[in-house]
Amino acid sequence: MSDSSPLIAEYALPDAAATQALGAGLAPRLKAGDVVALHGDLGAGKTELARGLIRALFGADTEVPSPTFTLVQTYEAESVPLSLWHFDLYRLEDPEEAFELGIEDAFAEAVSLIEWPERLGPYLPARRLEIILSHAGDGRRAILSGVADWPERLKGLTL
Repeated sequence: MSDSSPLIAEYALPDAAATQALGAGLAPRLKAGDVVALHGDLGAGKTELARGLIRALFGADTEVPSPTFTLVQTYEAESVPLSLWHFDLYRLEDPEEAFELGIEDAFAEAVSLIEWPERLGPYLPARRLEIILSHAGDGRRAILSGVADWPERLKGLTL
């Protein structure tokens, strides 16, 4: 998380359903060109949050596999006014490898949901929403921070 990104909110996530609910709550606040950086250790809930967000946008029956092996999954529907690219950059060895995945197009035209965003190094856009997921007791905790209009857009976000 950037030192210059102000804290927007913090949430206790007691289970997977709460983690998905946070993602679903974020969904209607997104617009094309948004970058959402998902930080956290393995098993911290990054893909679970992404699953809730993607299903809120594209339908509850949408299959949302982890993009660990494919590195990117794209989502589009005629009924949804934006597309979403879900990246998992864990296996990148060099930040420039992300350009082979079309990440520049995603930044320009879609919502970019990025697991392991630190792998982008200097290519991670400054205007992004940061979500740090961590283990907390039997559940998880989410810390949201961001610059630009993120604090205003996330006002009133509840689970």
